[in-house]
Amino acid sequence: MNERLEIDALRALLAISTHGGVTRAAEHLSLSQSAVSHKIRRLELALDCSLLARRAGGPLFTEAGQRLCNYARRITELHDEALSSLGKKPLTGTIRLGMTEDTATSDIARILGRFTRLYPEIHVRTRTSQSLNVQAWLKVGELDVAVMQIFRQDVLPDDLILFEDTLHWVKAPEFRLDLSSPVPFLSFDSQCFYRQWGMGNGPHRFDTILECPSAAGIQSAVRSGLGVALLNGLHVTPDMEVIDDLFPAPPRIVFVARTHLKRRNQASAALIQEIRKEVETTWPLSRMGQVSSSRD
Repeated sequence: MNERLEIDALRALLAISTHGGVTRAAEHLSLSQSAVSHKIRRLELALDCSLLARRAGGPLFTEAGQRLCNYARRITELHDEALSSLGKKPLTGTIRLGMTEDTATSDIARILGRFTRLYPEIHVRTRTSQSLNVQAWLKVGELDVAVMQIFRQDVLPDDLILFEDTLHWVKAPEFRLDLSSPVPFLSFDSQCFYRQWGMGNGPHRFDTILECPSAAGIQSAVRSGLGVALLNGLHVTPDMEVIDDLFPAPPRIVFVARTHLKRRNQASAALIQEIRKEVETTWPLSRMGQVSSSRD
């Protein structure tokens, strides 16, 4: 049996899965659409089966295609890990990392410390901001890797999920809601994606009366009875009242590590692998929210 699964073709298949089609995958890979289609065709010839469903409005992949995607992730990860571990030359380069402030104060910081000791010739340059800013930097190619919060439904196939949590409407027990007037809302800032979701769903009117970058500040304002807020479950304390069945049910949120498709290299793959090892073996990482001073 002389068939081979080419690594670049498998990466093209994963790009189609991540970006929802051949055209978008080609854009992110900086290839022509015909070049990506050719790579997929070579896989199909090697396996003697169809991988793309090619039916408008139907599933993107055939059953075989979906199965190969699962193998492709494992194969490409092992390929990159082998290059990193067994390469004769030490890994070098620079990783541009973006993180939210809460992840910067979590176990991710400890992982970065270990990573720089394992790979002393890789330089990590870190920027911190709100999740929406970090996502924007990654999208335009200003970052190689991002560690951030997103809604659960926005997780991409290649995202490494670090932690999943709930989101809650909260207020002080003594705070009385008057829905005939705009509801006083406590927000992290205008780039808070909690706030953008909350104000964009449901019939209620909100008035942002406080903007604060730290979770401690929002918690204090909630306890003081200044208004309502959307808080991650790890920041909801027993002296707060969770508001059920009044406002729209918030979606679940997750912390993820995500790489820029065009910026993927051995250095960024090595960093993701170190984070993955920690996620799979260490519980404290999944509770990063408890040690943070900021949300979003």
